[in-house]
Amino acid sequence: MNTYILKNKNNLELEISTLGATILSLKVPDKNNKLVNVVVGLSSSDDYSAEHYLQNYLYLGTTVGRYAGRISKSELHFETKKYPIHTIDGVHLHGGKNGFDKKIWKVENIINGENSSITLSYLSKHLEEGYPGNLNVTVTYTLTENNELKIIYAATTDQTTQVNLTNHAYFNLNGEQSILDHELFIDSDFYLDVDNRLIPSGRKNPVKETCYDFTEKSKIGNTNFQGLDDTFILNKNHLNVEISSETSGICMDVFTNQPAIVVYTPKRFDGLTFKENAIYSDFPAICFETQHYPDTPNNPDFPSTLLQPDEVYRNETTFKFSVLK
Repeated sequence: MNTYILKNKNNLELEISTLGATILSLKVPDKNNKLVNVVVGLSSSDDYSAEHYLQNYLYLGTTVGRYAGRISKSELHFETKKYPIHTIDGVHLHGGKNGFDKKIWKVENIINGENSSITLSYLSKHLEEGYPGNLNVTVTYTLTENNELKIIYAATTDQTTQVNLTNHAYFNLNGEQSILDHELFIDSDFYLDVDNRLIPSGRKNPVKETCYDFTEKSKIGNTNFQGLDDTFILNKNHLNVEISSETSGICMDVFTNQPAIVVYTPKRFDGLTFKENAIYSDFPAICFETQHYPDTPNNPDFPSTLLQPDEVYRNETTFKFSVLK
């Protein structure tokens, strides 16, 4: 694997690994103009291939595919054909046993200077992890001069297939400890109802007067917070998510062209060492996985994740950083 660093004129610094097209770190200035690494990363790039880390299924900063999220059955159906897929306890997760997070991606292009960027590609061959079609995937990470991290996924296929890509970065705007003091806004009126395996039932539940209601910006730890691993259906407005920390003064806005966002807050990170010896406590970070709905192949009423040979898949997500006034 190789690693690359991008910078912009305001000293934002992004580190990317070719293993899983992974974000290893993202440093942004806080209210005192001190750089804070707001993305959880391991102490060494080699740690991402260690067995102990892989057994935790954390996907720290990785690209997830071919299908981000869960699929409830052990096979995919396309017209009259069936394609077996890998499951654990009846659930196919994040693309299977050896998803895109474990692949070495090829660097296609690097642009330094204004709006610096890196583009990586991966060819997922026909029947890899059971999915039909040769899928050509690219991801472009761009640091703009407006302190934005833009992530664009694109994909084409030579056979009808299922595609649902996302980045799995974990954010902590203090660079340490917990996100319970962060304030969160999610522009969503409904979340997906799920069973005990986190498989959607097909129903959409209103967030109003529930612990899933972040339509008014509020402190994550204000209530008896038990954690999130849930799919929020996004309203079609400009700003999808806003999160900020008074401690660092950093604010992050999230914009996406995707219909949903999976918000995940692990309870803790156990047995791992982190960049710059960062120490995390309970609820150390939060993921914003912009994507289509989980288990769409088994829910025809969900927005389709089918990609046809004459189409181009595109997931565009922007994380914009600023300092609280």
